[in-house]
Amino acid sequence: MVRETRVSRDFLIYPIIVREGTSIHEPIDAMPGQFRCSPDILPGVVKDITSKGIPAVLLFGIPRHKDAQGTSSHRKDGVVQQAIQVIKNAVPDLIVITDVCLCEYTDHGHCGILNEKGEVINDDTLDVLASVSLSHAKAGADIIAPSDMMDGRVGVIRDALDEGGYEHTPILSYSAKYASSYYGPFREAAQSSPSFGDRKSHQMDPANVREALREVALDIEEGADLIMVKPALPYLDVIRVIADEFDEPLCAYQVSGEYSMIKAAAQRGWVDEDSCIMESVTSIKRAGADMIITYFAPRISELIA
Repeated sequence: MVRETRVSRDFLIYPIIVREGTSIHEPIDAMPGQFRCSPDILPGVVKDITSKGIPAVLLFGIPRHKDAQGTSSHRKDGVVQQAIQVIKNAVPDLIVITDVCLCEYTDHGHCGILNEKGEVINDDTLDVLASVSLSHAKAGADIIAPSDMMDGRVGVIRDALDEGGYEHTPILSYSAKYASSYYGPFREAAQSSPSFGDRKSHQMDPANVREALREVALDIEEGADLIMVKPALPYLDVIRVIADEFDEPLCAYQVSGEYSMIKAAAQRGWVDEDSCIMESVTSIKRAGADMIITYFAPRISELIA
C-alpha cells in the first residue's frame, strides 16, 4: 500500500533485431534467450509480445548487403521497412518504433559516412539519416528513434518528415547516449561493431552530466517529442536530473550489457534472476524514466501478472 514506485507493462518497450532473409530464428550467444529473426517470423513474435500486454517494440535491422554509405538502410524493401509492414499486418495496434543509425548498414560499422581519414562526417550523414527516417515512416512506423548522435540530426529528420507529410510522426531521440562499454553483446547481436576505432567522437563521455542536459535541450529545440538516456542502470543519476529539468516524456534503455550481466550471473547461481530483473527495472523507473526499453520486457510482464 505504501510502495512509492510501481512497475507496469504499460511503459515497457521490447527491442527486436531483424535480419534480412527468410525462416531465420538465430539464438544470440551473448544474450541468452534473445534471437535474430527474419521478417516472416515476426507475426508469431509480436503476437506473443502483445499477449503479454507489452505495448511497443523497437526494431533494429541487419541487411544482407553492407557498403560504405549504408545504402541498404533506406531501401523501400529494406529489412526494417519489411518488418514494419509485417508487424502492422499482424498486430495493427502494436506501437512500432524504429532505430535510425547507419552502424548496422555500413561495412565499416560506424554510425555515419566517413572521410578519407576514417572520421565520421557529421553533415553528410544527416541527409542519409533523413532518408532512412522518411522510408520508415512511409512503411508505417509509429515513432522514429535516431540513435546516431550526429549533431543536428533531430532537426533535419523533423524537416524531412514534415515535408513528406508525416508531421504527426513523433521522434524519440537518443539524446544522452554514452560511449559505453555496455553495448558489447548488442554489437555482436546486430553485427555492428566498428571495424576500427571507436565512437567517442559523437557519443557522450561517461563522466559528463551537464553535457547531457545540453544535448537534451538541443534535441527538444530541434523537435524531439520524446528523449532517451542510454544505458540506464549506470546512468540513473543522469535520468534523475533530466527528469527533474524537462517535461518531455523520458525513456531509458536497459542495454544488452545490463541484460547479459544478469543472465550470466543467474546462470552461475550467483544471483536470483527474477529478483535482479525487478530490482533493476524498479530502480530505473524510480530514477524518473517514463518508459523503459528492455530485453526483459516479456519476463517482467510475467512477473507482474
